[in-house]
Amino acid sequence: MPSVLRPAVFLDRDGTLNRPVVREGKPYPPDTVAEFELFADVPAACRALRAAGFALVVATNQPDVGRGTQSQAVVEAMHARLLELVPEIERIEVCYDPGRGVPSLRRKPEPGMLRDAAAALGLDLARSWMIGDRWRDIDCGQRAGVRTVFIDLGYVEELRARPDFIAHNFAEAADFVMRHATSR
Repeated sequence: MPSVLRPAVFLDRDGTLNRPVVREGKPYPPDTVAEFELFADVPAACRALRAAGFALVVATNQPDVGRGTQSQAVVEAMHARLLELVPEIERIEVCYDPGRGVPSLRRKPEPGMLRDAAAALGLDLARSWMIGDRWRDIDCGQRAGVRTVFIDLGYVEELRARPDFIAHNFAEAADFVMRHATSR
């Protein structure tokens, strides 16, 4: 592990980096690699975050794999495509737990994926951020001790905790992080 810990921006995947499939006001992940489409502002904003000194780590729940309604191979193919389009991403943490029975410490809103990435990459959680579009992302970030930015896409779902900032797109969220990175 490095002697100087680095700040990171933890990124949710669906609805934050790529377009979700929205049905009746609720977001879902794409079913196929062909449906996996990044928001247009994501590559440039990720380059800017990386240039500002942040490690970029995706932390994503993919419970459909655990439920048996999505193939792990398809999810991994989406992640390979994501890394092609956004090579600044250093790591992708995935939780396949469907949220039944014994709760997983890695399934958001639990902070396990963020803590695991911090330990593996030498990240300073106190100087880090979580950007996401669901209440689970904000709760996860707060439980990990990072600041949070909520991207409000108008879902029929309420936040449980108050984020540090509310943005309307990824570029706005990234800009806020870069402007406020040293204020803690």
